[in-house]
Amino acid sequence: MRFGGGSAPVDWLVVGLGNPGARYDGTPHNVGFQVAVALSARWELSRPQKKWAGLYADGRTAPGGPRVGVLIPQTFMNESGRAAGPARGALKVPLERVVAVHDEIDLKFGDIRTRLGGGLAGHNGLKSLKAGFASPDFQRVRIGVGRPDSTDPEIVAAYVLGRWQQPPGEVEELVERACAAVEAIIAPPTA
Repeated sequence: MRFGGGSAPVDWLVVGLGNPGARYDGTPHNVGFQVAVALSARWELSRPQKKWAGLYADGRTAPGGPRVGVLIPQTFMNESGRAAGPARGALKVPLERVVAVHDEIDLKFGDIRTRLGGGLAGHNGLKSLKAGFASPDFQRVRIGVGRPDSTDPEIVAAYVLGRWQQPPGEVEELVERACAAVEAIIAPPTA
């Protein structure tokens, strides 16, 4: 069963950050894509369509739940704002209702933190979103992927663009907890 479809305005826009192509599947840098795909399945969203330089699906989180759009930019991460900016404009989503889901090397593997706005911590995907939205004041779900014991840019890049070093079950659990963090922002439990 599907709870909607099309490209009508939505209440929330979730943007999963990563790089397109099979070469980047299964890497820490693409955890935002993994979460976006998992949320689309969990919410039984419409089949993804090619729109706004990305893959876009929409529907409701549940019957009567908020209307959501999930965008997986098909630009490289450093250009994510080229997809997310036009999508946000076309869907008429207030900036504080955009949720960027991304890897964070400055958090140990397994940590998940959420916040509205804030710094960009040198994350090129976030820099591109800030440019695409003309503001940094969007929601973030920061997913800790850890970092190697080096600050050498080549070693760090090889780590985030290499295959997960953690067991698949731990990665699946991380993705599941990140999905729950997104849901807590979009549809917080009522008391």
